[in-house]
Amino acid sequence: MTWADQHARTDILHTILDRAARNPADARLFDDIPDLDRLFGGREGVLLALRHRWENHLSVKLDHALAEGKSAVEIFLELSAEQPALRAVLDAYDTDQLYQRPRTRALAR
Repeated sequence: MTWADQHARTDILHTILDRAARNPADARLFDDIPDLDRLFGGREGVLLALRHRWENHLSVKLDHALAEGKSAVEIFLELSAEQPALRAVLDAYDTDQLYQRPRTRALAR
Protein backbone atom coordinates (compact mmCIF):
# COMPACT_ATOMS: atom_id res chain seq x y z
CA MET A 1 0.00 0.00 0.00
CA THR A 2 1.32 3.41 -0.90
CA TRP A 3 1.29 6.47 1.33
CA ALA A 4 -1.34 7.91 -1.00
CA ASP A 5 -3.52 4.84 -0.43
CA GLN A 6 -2.99 5.05 3.33
CA HIS A 7 -4.04 8.70 3.34
CA ALA A 8 -7.03 7.88 1.13
CA ARG A 9 -8.09 5.13 3.57
CA THR A 10 -7.86 7.59 6.46
CA ASP A 11 -9.92 10.13 4.52
CA ILE A 12 -12.58 7.50 3.86
CA LEU A 13 -12.81 6.62 7.55
CA HIS A 14 -13.12 10.30 8.42
CA THR A 15 -15.87 10.71 5.81
CA ILE A 16 -17.79 7.77 7.28
CA LEU A 17 -17.44 9.14 10.81
CA ASP A 18 -18.50 12.64 9.69
CA ARG A 19 -21.61 11.17 8.09
CA ALA A 20 -22.25 8.98 11.13
CA ALA A 21 -22.15 12.01 13.40
CA ARG A 22 -25.30 13.15 11.61
CA ASN A 23 -27.02 9.74 11.28
CA PRO A 24 -25.13 6.51 12.02
CA ALA A 25 -28.00 4.33 10.80
CA ASP A 26 -28.22 6.03 7.38
CA ALA A 27 -28.39 3.30 4.74
CA ARG A 28 -26.27 5.53 2.46
CA LEU A 29 -23.42 5.88 4.97
CA PHE A 30 -21.03 4.05 2.65
CA ASP A 31 -22.42 5.28 -0.68
CA ASP A 32 -20.63 7.45 -3.23
CA ILE A 33 -17.19 7.23 -1.65
CA PRO A 34 -14.51 6.93 -4.31
CA ASP A 35 -12.09 4.00 -3.92
CA LEU A 36 -13.91 2.49 -0.93
CA ASP A 37 -14.13 -0.89 -2.65
CA ARG A 38 -10.56 -0.77 -3.93
CA LEU A 39 -9.05 0.26 -0.60
CA PHE A 40 -11.27 -1.67 1.82
CA GLY A 41 -12.87 -4.39 -0.28
CA GLY A 42 -16.32 -2.99 0.49
CA ARG A 43 -18.38 -1.97 3.48
CA GLU A 44 -17.25 -4.87 5.67
CA GLY A 45 -13.63 -3.81 5.28
CA VAL A 46 -14.49 -0.31 6.44
CA LEU A 47 -16.39 -1.69 9.41
CA LEU A 48 -13.44 -3.89 10.33
CA ALA A 49 -11.08 -0.92 10.14
CA LEU A 50 -13.39 1.12 12.36
CA ARG A 51 -13.71 -1.72 14.85
CA HIS A 52 -9.93 -2.15 14.87
CA ARG A 53 -9.60 1.56 15.61
CA TRP A 54 -12.04 1.21 18.53
CA GLU A 55 -10.24 -1.83 19.92
CA ASN A 56 -6.86 -0.06 19.77
CA HIS A 57 -8.18 3.02 21.58
CA LEU A 58 -9.98 0.89 24.15
CA SER A 59 -6.90 -1.22 24.81
CA VAL A 60 -4.73 1.82 25.45
CA LYS A 61 -7.34 3.39 27.73
CA LEU A 62 -7.71 0.13 29.66
CA ASP A 63 -3.97 -0.06 30.21
CA HIS A 64 -4.03 3.42 31.75
CA ALA A 65 -7.23 2.71 33.68
CA LEU A 66 -5.72 -0.14 35.62
CA ALA A 67 -3.16 2.24 37.06
CA GLU A 68 -5.92 4.70 37.97
CA GLY A 69 -8.24 2.12 39.52
CA LYS A 70 -11.03 2.60 36.97
CA SER A 71 -13.28 -0.25 35.84
CA ALA A 72 -13.54 -1.57 32.29
CA VAL A 73 -17.15 -0.36 32.16
CA GLU A 74 -16.12 3.16 33.13
CA ILE A 75 -13.49 3.17 30.39
CA PHE A 76 -15.93 1.82 27.79
CA LEU A 77 -18.43 4.56 28.64
CA GLU A 78 -15.69 7.20 28.65
CA LEU A 79 -14.46 6.19 25.20
CA SER A 80 -18.05 6.03 23.93
CA ALA A 81 -18.53 9.63 25.05
CA GLU A 82 -15.24 10.70 23.44
CA GLN A 83 -16.03 9.00 20.12
CA PRO A 84 -19.82 8.86 19.81
CA ALA A 85 -19.92 8.58 16.01
CA LEU A 86 -17.52 5.65 15.99
CA ARG A 87 -19.42 3.84 18.73
CA ALA A 88 -22.74 4.52 16.97
CA VAL A 89 -21.52 2.98 13.70
CA LEU A 90 -20.19 -0.07 15.48
CA ASP A 91 -23.48 -0.50 17.31
CA ALA A 92 -25.63 0.14 14.23
CA TYR A 93 -23.76 -2.43 12.14
CA ASP A 94 -23.10 -5.03 14.88
CA THR A 95 -19.41 -5.48 14.15
CA ASP A 96 -19.05 -8.25 16.74
CA GLN A 97 -19.88 -10.74 14.00
CA LEU A 98 -17.13 -9.36 11.74
CA TYR A 99 -14.42 -8.71 14.29
CA GLN A 100 -13.13 -11.75 16.04
CA ARG A 101 -9.86 -11.35 17.83
CA PRO A 102 -7.68 -14.41 18.16
CA ARG A 103 -7.91 -15.83 21.65
CA THR A 104 -5.06 -17.33 23.57
CA ARG A 105 -5.26 -21.00 24.41
CA ALA A 106 -6.01 -20.12 28.02
CA LEU A 107 -9.18 -18.30 26.92
CA ALA A 108 -10.26 -20.84 24.29
CA ARG A 109 -13.15 -23.11 25.18
